[in-house]
Amino acid sequence: MLTYFVIAPILTAVFIYVFSSTKTGRLIVITAQTSLVCLAVYLFSICKEGEIVTVIGNYEGVLGIFLRADSLSSVFVLLTSFIFLIAAIYSFHENNSGLFWFLLFIWEGLLIGIFLTCDLFNIFVLIEVATVVVSILIMYNRDNRSMYDGMIYLMINTVAIQFYLFGIGYVYKLTGVLDMNAAAQTIGTLDKDSLILPYALIMVSISLKCALVPLFSWLPKAHGTPGAPSSVSAILSGLHIKSGVYLFLRVQALFQGIALSEFFLALGIITGIVGFIFALSQSDIKLILAYHTISQIGLIMIGLNIDNTYTFAGGLYHVINHALFKSALFLSAGMIIHAYGTRDIYKISGVLRKIPSVGAATIMAVLGITGAPLFNGSISKYFIVSGTNWLVTGAMIFINLGTIISFIKYSSILFGHSEREIDISKIDGCQRAAILILGVLCFVGGIFGEQFIELMFNIKVSVDSTGYLQKAALFVLSGIAGYLIFKYYVKKSVLLKRIYESDLSFRGMCVFIGAFFAIILLASKIFSTPGVN
Repeated sequence: MLTYFVIAPILTAVFIYVFSSTKTGRLIVITAQTSLVCLAVYLFSICKEGEIVTVIGNYEGVLGIFLRADSLSSVFVLLTSFIFLIAAIYSFHENNSGLFWFLLFIWEGLLIGIFLTCDLFNIFVLIEVATVVVSILIMYNRDNRSMYDGMIYLMINTVAIQFYLFGIGYVYKLTGVLDMNAAAQTIGTLDKDSLILPYALIMVSISLKCALVPLFSWLPKAHGTPGAPSSVSAILSGLHIKSGVYLFLRVQALFQGIALSEFFLALGIITGIVGFIFALSQSDIKLILAYHTISQIGLIMIGLNIDNTYTFAGGLYHVINHALFKSALFLSAGMIIHAYGTRDIYKISGVLRKIPSVGAATIMAVLGITGAPLFNGSISKYFIVSGTNWLVTGAMIFINLGTIISFIKYSSILFGHSEREIDISKIDGCQRAAILILGVLCFVGGIFGEQFIELMFNIKVSVDSTGYLQKAALFVLSGIAGYLIFKYYVKKSVLLKRIYESDLSFRGMCVFIGAFFAIILLASKIFSTPGVN
């Protein structure tokens, strides 16, 4: 059964490559993708009773290739199939070539493979192929900027994945296996000092996939590049980066005795702050959204690295929420850019009046990402904060204030009057439907947040009405403070202008990768107690 989830998108890719120019061919593909979503729902339902394992080939034990779906991976498979369905609907009337559709569904099969495989080397192969596919999609329109951004993405990810390859090679040397479950049993009996090097090697690569500070400079280039179709940017920011988060969870479980939860908690806070500061300095609407992906990943890392059930549940739920509101924001931004013919936030206004459906979807997504009461982000952020100390809570409030300030700036495109001529004919019904579905889900995810968390992650949580009202009041106060800070500081800030002009070369990124590897080695040595895992 599990092999279908990997093979079906590849077969779809081959079919649409041939029939992409026909409306019937695209309808068949969307029907097939809808069927895959339904099957993913079925997989998710049966994984609540226990994991499902599929063995590929006739090999037994650790020599075989296993696909394993459990309660966590089935959620990621469902999320992947749904986001790709939305992307297919959004792109239905776009004049994309067969190559675009082919690469799009190959990409889906590779991501699902990452979520289902148990083999560390298979993960390496799937990530490498996905890197090539994504690089081509980034360079899809072949303009100079996109070619540069695509090459940076390809090269920096190629460098980072070598650390992962060396790391799993070391794991194989220590355990004699590459299957994660079998390796975990052996790793549990080993001396912690012997695990520091493979752990550091693997986590450098995964930290770059998650775009943690200081390994984030590649992300805005890839996610915000002008040449990539909007659906590609949406999948990159809303979904693809979650493969790094998923692998982070799996590797932390593999190295339980040495996992640096406090280190990554601090790194999550720093990442959240740095992300919104860089977002505030931008005038390009796609770059604003790209840098906020970095900031939101910081929030997710905070939730996933605190030993508290509610906080962990909030971190997992924020993975889902971020996929929804960030996909909605990138897709709606693509529609706005096409209509207005510019990406400059200061040259766009009146979106809500001129394109009401796009404006409405944007508002719902903005309310989601800022954690407004009744929207999905408010629930996940509420639970993340619920299990933290005063220091982490203060950092969360500060990060959310930065997010609110950024989206006060971003929301300026919705109001006012624009003398600019816009071409609404470029916006079709499929695109409107795609973003409105995501926008409505941002609201539904807030109203039924407790039920969704219990359904998806088997974690029973409850919202305290008094605490939630306090959070709502804090949101209002943060909104007022955010508006004043934006009006009297952000617009005039010389520091933000200098940040806007800063950039990091490929060589500089490589230096940071090396430095980060040294930091993880040092942190692992300091915070890890010698002895058996």
